[in-house]
Amino acid sequence: MSTVLPPAPARSPGRLLGPLALAAALLVNGATAAPQEGVAEAITPIVSPHDTRDYRVLTLENGLTALLVSDPEADKAAASMNVSVGSAQDPQDLAGLAHFLEHMLFLGTEPFPEADAYQGYITRHGGSHNAFTAPQDTNYFFDIDPAALEGALDRFSQFFVSPLFNADRLESERNIVHSEYMARIRDDGRRENDVLNELLNPDNPTTGFSVGSRETLADPADGEPSLRERVIDFYERHYDANVMHLALIAPQPLDELEPLVAERFAAIPDRGLSAPEITAPLALSGTLPQRVAMQSVRDSRQLRFLFPIPDPIAEYRHKPADLIAHLLGHEGDGSLLAVLRAAGWADGLSAGVSRGDGHHALFSIGISLTPAGAEQRDAIEATLFDAIEQIREGGLEAWRHDEKARLAEQEFRFQQHGSPLQGAMRLAMNLSRFPVEDVQYAAYRMDGFERERAEAYLDALDPDNLIRLYSAPDVEGERTSPWFHAPWAHDGGEDRRDAGGEATALTGLALPDPNPYIAEDITLLEAQDERPRRLVEEPAFDLWHMADVTFTTPKVEWRFSLQHPGAAHSARDAALARLLAGWLDDSLNEALYPARLAGQHFEAYAHARGITLSFSGWRDRQERVMTRVLEQLQHGEVELADFERVRYRLQREWRNAPQAALHRQAGRTLAEALVRPQWPSTALLEASRELDVEDLREARDALLAELRLEAMAVGNLTAERAEALGRQVAEALAPRLAADAIPELTPLRADADLPRLTPHTSREESVLLRYLQGPDRSLASQAQLAVLGQLIDTPFYQRLRTEEQLGYVVNAGYSPMLDAPGLALLVQSPDTRSEAIDERIDAFLDDFATRLETLEEEALAPYRQAVHDQLTRRDTSLSGRAGRLWQAMSFGDTDFDRRERLAERALAVSAEELRQAWHQLREAAAVQVAFDPGDEPDDILALTRHLDPLPEFEE
Repeated sequence: MSTVLPPAPARSPGRLLGPLALAAALLVNGATAAPQEGVAEAITPIVSPHDTRDYRVLTLENGLTALLVSDPEADKAAASMNVSVGSAQDPQDLAGLAHFLEHMLFLGTEPFPEADAYQGYITRHGGSHNAFTAPQDTNYFFDIDPAALEGALDRFSQFFVSPLFNADRLESERNIVHSEYMARIRDDGRRENDVLNELLNPDNPTTGFSVGSRETLADPADGEPSLRERVIDFYERHYDANVMHLALIAPQPLDELEPLVAERFAAIPDRGLSAPEITAPLALSGTLPQRVAMQSVRDSRQLRFLFPIPDPIAEYRHKPADLIAHLLGHEGDGSLLAVLRAAGWADGLSAGVSRGDGHHALFSIGISLTPAGAEQRDAIEATLFDAIEQIREGGLEAWRHDEKARLAEQEFRFQQHGSPLQGAMRLAMNLSRFPVEDVQYAAYRMDGFERERAEAYLDALDPDNLIRLYSAPDVEGERTSPWFHAPWAHDGGEDRRDAGGEATALTGLALPDPNPYIAEDITLLEAQDERPRRLVEEPAFDLWHMADVTFTTPKVEWRFSLQHPGAAHSARDAALARLLAGWLDDSLNEALYPARLAGQHFEAYAHARGITLSFSGWRDRQERVMTRVLEQLQHGEVELADFERVRYRLQREWRNAPQAALHRQAGRTLAEALVRPQWPSTALLEASRELDVEDLREARDALLAELRLEAMAVGNLTAERAEALGRQVAEALAPRLAADAIPELTPLRADADLPRLTPHTSREESVLLRYLQGPDRSLASQAQLAVLGQLIDTPFYQRLRTEEQLGYVVNAGYSPMLDAPGLALLVQSPDTRSEAIDERIDAFLDDFATRLETLEEEALAPYRQAVHDQLTRRDTSLSGRAGRLWQAMSFGDTDFDRRERLAERALAVSAEELRQAWHQLREAAAVQVAFDPGDEPDDILALTRHLDPLPEFEE
């Protein structure tokens, strides 16, 4: 897999539009108006010919650049401010200061001094918000009901004009930052970076500790500036309008958006700053090569090859490093991964660029190893350098660049923008990195092949310019990384040049052929349906179809659910279903990798009713992929080596489940308790140990011999063609079971006999999840609890996280189990035990009841509206729409109107109904999921076996 990452989230490679397409794009989207006072006009971005949104770029007198996007179809407004300052600018004596500053900006400004003024406003109006700190960026973002955008910008803009840096919040927020650090201290990615930073140049400021802790953010000694003074000093040294880039996407016209921005952000100080530049190299040549091994927390063996290179961001118009990553990350026949898989040494590979700082970066090849591959690290290294030499001799050819450019041009022509929030974040970051005209286009642009540029990057992939980093759970090391405490040592002896030179490389490498799956017919069909309709209704086969041109892309989403009565009857059956889906994906990896590159995606996944075959891609050539998958499913040979590889990968996933984030494990434990059928990872792991290749062959035969087929096609496809393709699949699979032969997923009712449930985890923190379950599955109960969830979100967060500092992960809100409503309240803490958290939650709930008693209809109205808007929010991609409709059908909503009916019901919820619902919730049995270090896990299935189904309507 090629994973060359541009500095912004957009990741697809690209090519320049031809002159006619470019001219059309500028004519359609170059809407302008008389500028506001103090605002200079700039060129509009290059956009897709199918992008009908209006764009305007503003440069305020203080130096702030803002990109305004008017999207009349958007049902959310979103903004992102990217500040070109991050953890790389931390003072040496205050690691984590940039991150700490990010936290402090949320806690009050001069016009809005309350600590929850911003968060509360966003939540009341159906929005979300967050921020992140990276080495060279700090990004703040939100989305909200468009009618509330003005008030959100009032509050948001003051982060950068008049923050209070409340002295009474310093200690609490330092504790929160420390909790964030502790929540991630066992994350293998951060541990690996911690070790890598030990090997890189300490003078490069991106190699420092970026999160911060109580230790690094402690108040200095007497006589030194206080922590608050240092925060203010950092803000004034580094934050100014010249290093800020704002992106705003909303349905309002540009002439309404422009004054909203110009009037609020013009007050940001102009200190004459420029974005900091990093000149120190990432690695020092005299220290390379280096080969090290580190101990991982997860049961996973990874081998990374890292080569210092110039940051290819300067080459974004040609993407020479992208071509090299494409060839090394290819997974088709003869690829590096295919050769390693055939030897039984690897089950995954990626190649790309990371750690870019504007001047320097690392080219990375990451390989997921099997236990056998872990013993062959030197031979894998030798094979890698053979693959690099092969590219040097015959891979850097113009036709390969042109093929990638053609695919990128297709993707850009039919670009789907995603949600307004995703778009705003991407555009704000791109504004800070690329010329204005390329903020939409940079990730796709490929101006032409220049061999010398590619050769320069390829020359850097040299054995003497290498950092090799191996990680595995059985590594022992005499050194320990400073912040995430990962043991590590030199791999192959203290002499860094000892390893890697004598091993014999594998044979069979070959460069990829021209891609046979590139779509030719990319015409748009005009048909549009309001909702899916059933094209085929037979006893054992249902086919639904919705013609959709909303996203102006000639793509189609297909789902085929192959259902069997015993798919999840036991843990053994569930494990076999996952093995079958995994085998189908894995066995087609080499054959279908070119299709994936060409925009044809296939995935098989297991679920409680069987397995689903998911196809996503261009209408043209999709049938070829579907035919190949069905042929493999029905007639492909299940080889022993393939079975062992897939089982090992699944077992690794199940063994690593206890290492997942503790709050996620609490949520998984809750689902295991309240949904049937549901099998925990421990049961699946145990069952898989008894399976062999013949069991998998028999499971496939059993599924194909007796199944029910449900299918749906959503996208740019006629009903006639959808029915023809659907019937082809049905004729091949010959389904024979009626719907009533397939068991339903069932939510269970909690009762007073249910004890506290302890998840199976190896984390060293505490967690408490309190689940308040609704009385039934009616729309009325769902609507009431959804509105309660909206009401409880901000005060719970403000009380238990901001004021009481119980932990970094604190949240409360509506959390249904299938269609069974409930409220989940969760706190994960590094140093407060679950019993104490439980007491704090009790106290909060008592106070919340008092608040409900005085709740007026006028105060409730925005929360009801927020729930309504969230339920009816616009689909932002074809795949998102298909997924929503597919899920609705699986829940029996074949009118496809349940969410609209629920949204309307939410608007009608009264304050008195909420008071009654709250009383019922507090009186009913709650589910408690709790863990403290040292607790033994529970057998969740045994403890919940007695639970009855939750009724659809109140009894």
